[in-house]
Amino acid sequence: MPLVANGALRKLRAGELAIGFGLHHLRTAAAPQLAAAAGFDWLFIDTEHGAFSVQEATQICLAALPTGVTPIVRVCADAIDEATRALDNGAMGIVVPHVNTPAEARRIASAFRFPPLGHRSWGGPPAIYGFRPPHPGEAQAAINGEILVCAMIETPEAVERAGEIAAVPGIDALLIGTSDLSAELGVPGEAGHDKVQQAYARVGAACRAEKKALGMGGIYDEQWSAHYIGLGARFILGGGDHAFLLSAGAARSRFLRGLVKD
Repeated sequence: MPLVANGALRKLRAGELAIGFGLHHLRTAAAPQLAAAAGFDWLFIDTEHGAFSVQEATQICLAALPTGVTPIVRVCADAIDEATRALDNGAMGIVVPHVNTPAEARRIASAFRFPPLGHRSWGGPPAIYGFRPPHPGEAQAAINGEILVCAMIETPEAVERAGEIAAVPGIDALLIGTSDLSAELGVPGEAGHDKVQQAYARVGAACRAEKKALGMGGIYDEQWSAHYIGLGARFILGGGDHAFLLSAGAARSRFLRGLVKD
């Protein structure tokens, strides 16, 4: 079976938007199909804050592979083992939070790439080859080119060192976690604050200099989404399952209740 293509990564390499559907509570194999039907490019399977086991996350990854929606897993900051197990079982990308230094970026880039680019262990036939890969040398080289590795920028130190982090080989994207970053900057939830805008400008410049993708997370209002996409953000977390359900559900209930006059 041919290697499954990473559609989100290919869009980013072409300078196009790659829009993610966040999963926190929707732990079902239908999630990738729902994301595809809604026009999303990748899944943000959140094992840092979401209620997922490795088993549940990898089942969703496996279900996503035939849909064209790229399964990407966010792990906890030091959960290298969970990330590599996810990659062995269907994930095509890993997002690591709280990356503050180039040393931390080098560690994750190395952990998620096979030699000679890194030191990822070969765990047998991988899911993204339909469990029928070619010779390991050929398979590993091809897989290295299809795995997206993303470092999250969530502190002033990370913003300050964004150029060094972006320069690390094997890092494909820097995703600004705007909620945590704004809190660290003393302006929690203020997506348009000058400090946040300056951070996006600095990280965006680092990404352009190193030809890496700039990511945007934690911003869902139209004004500031448009602003930061205008600055070059392309790896976009478009929202999450609970927010989508609450928004659509609340709108529907208001409409129905409004049909009955007091």
